[in-house]
Amino acid sequence: MTIPDTTTQEAKRQRLFLLLCGIFLTNALIAEIIGGKIFSVETLLGIPPAQLLIGGQRLDFNMTAGVINWPIVFITSDIINEYFGRKGVKRISYLTACFIAYAFITILVSTKLPPAQFWLELNNTDSQGNVFNINDAFSKIFNQGLGIMIGSITAFLLGQLLDVLVFSWLRRKTGSRFIWLRATGSTMFSQLVDSFVVIGIAFYVFGNWDLKLVFSVGTINYLYKGIVAILLTPLLYVAHYFIDSYLGKEYAEELSHKAAHE
Repeated sequence: MTIPDTTTQEAKRQRLFLLLCGIFLTNALIAEIIGGKIFSVETLLGIPPAQLLIGGQRLDFNMTAGVINWPIVFITSDIINEYFGRKGVKRISYLTACFIAYAFITILVSTKLPPAQFWLELNNTDSQGNVFNINDAFSKIFNQGLGIMIGSITAFLLGQLLDVLVFSWLRRKTGSRFIWLRATGSTMFSQLVDSFVVIGIAFYVFGNWDLKLVFSVGTINYLYKGIVAILLTPLLYVAHYFIDSYLGKEYAEELSHKAAHE
């Protein structure tokens, strides 16, 4: 039997971590940038408003566009935790928070730059022929203020730290079994906080939303994230299969065991 070269194993481990971090960071950053748009799921699907009765309120599925990318962040975070432990998740979470802050600062600076006159003139009407100021639209969309940045970073870090704590606690209780339980359980708990913190800070504390609207959009976002977390559980097993094949079953189990007891 051929003994795997430890140098080769370490190189594979580093490449895997780099790939997972790239997926995590990219999707988290995109989700934060596009999160200012609120869209209607019912309109997208061409169905009547849901009008779900929750807490005495009739709620429709109005969600931030960031929900498109967040499920990928959840899955990637759980995979990093599985093979690289809490330190690995914390390291990439802090780095991502710094990049999110950097992105918002860069966007803020870009919105303050004076627009070129020809750019304004070429884009002075919308698709319906109405008068349109593209510079105002650019600023409105991309520069939604300090509240968005503070809310996003706070919610992101809180969500990630809670996710890694719950995931690690469940893994200690279940060992190598029940991947679905620790992945879904940690996501459901952490996103309960994330879903309301980001909207509450960004749109209530710094914005013009009332608490009823915060509760409505936050609840629908959380329901969506919970449903998606459950539906995407099979992908975790698929990811584990390919990672175990790439690293080698024994080495993958060794990494997972080490991550669980760090």
